[in-house]
Amino acid sequence: MKRFVPKYLDPASRLGEILFGLIMVLTVTLTAGLTVAEGRPGVRQLLLAAIGCNLAWGIIDAVMYIMNCVTERSGKVRLIEAVQRARDARAALDIIQNEIEPELQSLLDPEEREAFSRSILNHMAKARITNAGARVAQDDLYGALACFWLVFASCLPAAIPFLIFSQPHFALRVSNFLLIALLFLVGQKWAQYAGTNRLFTGSAMVTIGIVLVGVAILLGG
Repeated sequence: MKRFVPKYLDPASRLGEILFGLIMVLTVTLTAGLTVAEGRPGVRQLLLAAIGCNLAWGIIDAVMYIMNCVTERSGKVRLIEAVQRARDARAALDIIQNEIEPELQSLLDPEEREAFSRSILNHMAKARITNAGARVAQDDLYGALACFWLVFASCLPAAIPFLIFSQPHFALRVSNFLLIALLFLVGQKWAQYAGTNRLFTGSAMVTIGIVLVGVAILLGG
């Protein structure tokens, strides 16, 4: 999995999936903890809530990933068709400059931007369009599996206390502590990619996570 997941998900997507999983399991276990029974039945209830929550959301997220991949690919096909059907080269260049990485092109001077767009136009003008854009590809399924694994795996540390302790409320507090610690680690990893202060970003991620959990609980999530 250490090689499989990075092959199909970029760093931001990986961290986003983990963050999503942590917030979901924290929301569900806190909500379930309000009405949990005492003793082993209560611990079992929280364990099933933690695992079932991320199992369900892992499946949902995997399906959404596949839908997004098909949508993006279809959008690229429509872009190529629009470029090839443009009335002239200037119109085709305008389409490219408006649709392909406007943020990147804003960093280039006018001459570089024009050369960049013409280079893309040369490739798009010769591209052969197939009907594969609307089909689910093998890589889509692998990427969906990576999404599912990250969301589901993020709940596993939170489930450990429910396997060890017999008092549900104590196990819940330990689980919540582990989840908050994981939020901090996710923030630190995010800081590594963003080039920001690791302590500040880790603390900010904990704060954001707790606020989002509070919003979800207040709104009935």
